Amino acid sequence: MARISLSGLRHSYLPHPAGPQDYALKSIDLDWEDGGAYALLGPSGCGKSTLLNIISGLLVPSEGRILFDGQDVTDLPPDQRNIAQVFQFPVIYDTMTVYDNLAFPLRNRGFDETFVNERVTLIAALLDVEPMLNVRAAHLAPDNKQKISMGRGLVRDDVNVMMFDEPLTVIDPHLKWKLRSKLKELHQQLKATMIYVTHDQTEALTFADQVVVMQEGEVVQIGTPVELFERPQHTFVGHFIGSPGMNILPAAEEGGRIVFEGQTVAVEGAVTGSGGVTELGVRPEFVTLAETGLPARVRKVSDVGRHAVIETMVGDTPVKAVVDQADVEQGAEVHLAFRQDQTRLYRDGWLSTEAAR
Repeated sequence: MARISLSGLRHSYLPHPAGPQDYALKSIDLDWEDGGAYALLGPSGCGKSTLLNIISGLLVPSEGRILFDGQDVTDLPPDQRNIAQVFQFPVIYDTMTVYDNLAFPLRNRGFDETFVNERVTLIAALLDVEPMLNVRAAHLAPDNKQKISMGRGLVRDDVNVMMFDEPLTVIDPHLKWKLRSKLKELHQQLKATMIYVTHDQTEALTFADQVVVMQEGEVVQIGTPVELFERPQHTFVGHFIGSPGMNILPAAEEGGRIVFEGQTVAVEGAVTGSGGVTELGVRPEFVTLAETGLPARVRKVSDVGRHAVIETMVGDTPVKAVVDQADVEQGAEVHLAFRQDQTRLYRDGWLSTEAAR
């Protein structure tokens, strides 16, 4: 496995880019430690797959360098980077048995059959496909085909990194959690460097130790799932992660106070910077119904089982609250309280308050 470093990476699909708007990736600097589990998370078109293809060698970046353990591999083709990649659709040979599919990458590199059998047996056990080893791949269900596709990458013990490009897209929803759990288990056992690309926050947050959140070709935050949820560095992260996402509310600064819909709102700590478009960010989980506070009108109540989501209007601005039990009805007049240490100010989308001490 390898430590992967990206330095000053930029990429445009145009031959002569004229400005930032022409770049699919905009100045990315990243370091991924050997043996880590990472996710690239963002909406379609944000640059995730472009970045993955650059790391794998399928694309040469317009600018910047890629290093594996300090060695510059920017200009090396994929076969010289020693990587394994799993795609959206299973890449297997339907006419081969499961055993032969798993053995193929090793046989193709000239390993002796004793070693091949040891690795195939190990990976088959980890993937829970031992009973299928003599079955032709054409007869497998889609989730098992994707397991075998994963296994073809895992069977090699000499790869620098394993990369997964939306590997659960074609899997039935009720089977996705099984494969997610299996992949996490495999990482813990094999300690392989893994990079997982997805637009699904559940997949990213349940698999990765560190999540790289991307928007429009830029990295807006890197952090653990807890850090991304509790302290988003950008309003996009707050909105994109969480269900429902963070409340992003228009705010103003008046004489040192933060004002929302005519009411002063206390934020987590000292306000930094000045100017720009100011907004408040507070997750629905930290909004409560109170005796006093921001006057609001209930627009909708949704019981989602473990809790209820209350959608309210504060003036002309929608605000959501997540509560254990909803004892209010549509149209009710209520008051909202924001938990101060979870209420943050953002300027032009970026966090502009210091953490409470």
